[in-house]
Amino acid sequence: MTSTRTAAVLFDLDGTLVDTEPLYYEATRRLLDRHGVRDFTWEQHAGFIGVGTRETLEVLAGRFALTTPVDELLADLNAVYLGLLRSSAEVFPRMRTFVERLHANGVPMAVASGSSREAIEAALVHAGLQGYFGATASAEEVAAGKPEPDVFLEAARRLGVPAARCAVIEDSAPGVAAAHAAGMRCLAVLSVPVGPGTPPPAAFGTAELVFPGGHAEFTAEAAYDWLEAAGAPRP
Repeated sequence: MTSTRTAAVLFDLDGTLVDTEPLYYEATRRLLDRHGVRDFTWEQHAGFIGVGTRETLEVLAGRFALTTPVDELLADLNAVYLGLLRSSAEVFPRMRTFVERLHANGVPMAVASGSSREAIEAALVHAGLQGYFGATASAEEVAAGKPEPDVFLEAARRLGVPAARCAVIEDSAPGVAAAHAAGMRCLAVLSVPVGPGTPPPAAFGTAELVFPGGHAEFTAEAAYDWLEAAGAPRP
């Protein structure tokens, strides 16, 4: 890569690298069902896409008046999710192509996710991506999850790259907000796509490049060209 501005690329995991949002929904639905909540819908789940798992459970516990401690809910949810993950998670093919191209060109990469460390590691192993990333950072390892910038800043620190020289690949509005707060450039691939000709939601306005049609519209070539264009001109 000829860019002198972008030195590293930080990826969100769920919905960005790996198609795990349906699994998180199913795990959450099963968890809530155990606690008497029978009608948790995908539309309700979609409102939490990009939000840390603990923060999501804190909101749900209050909304549905659950008396079980959040730590216990979190452990139960992770157990259900990991069982689903190990049997059915798939990497988005075009995103794999992008990762492979970055890796071939020696671009440092990290994963910065609201999932637990165990879930991050399991997803990367299952998807065959674990060898591509020099670092990972989980929201459970920092003070606050997205939309706060902590997890991106920690991922950059672990790579040893200044935040201003990192680019973020995200799928959610909270993730885009977190990247902006971290002082990082951002490319967004909408996890809830909009139709042709429809502008992306205003919450994605701080992303420099947006694929409103989601992964069906995303291409590794366009993403790589965007990173290249951010650098200083060739002498």
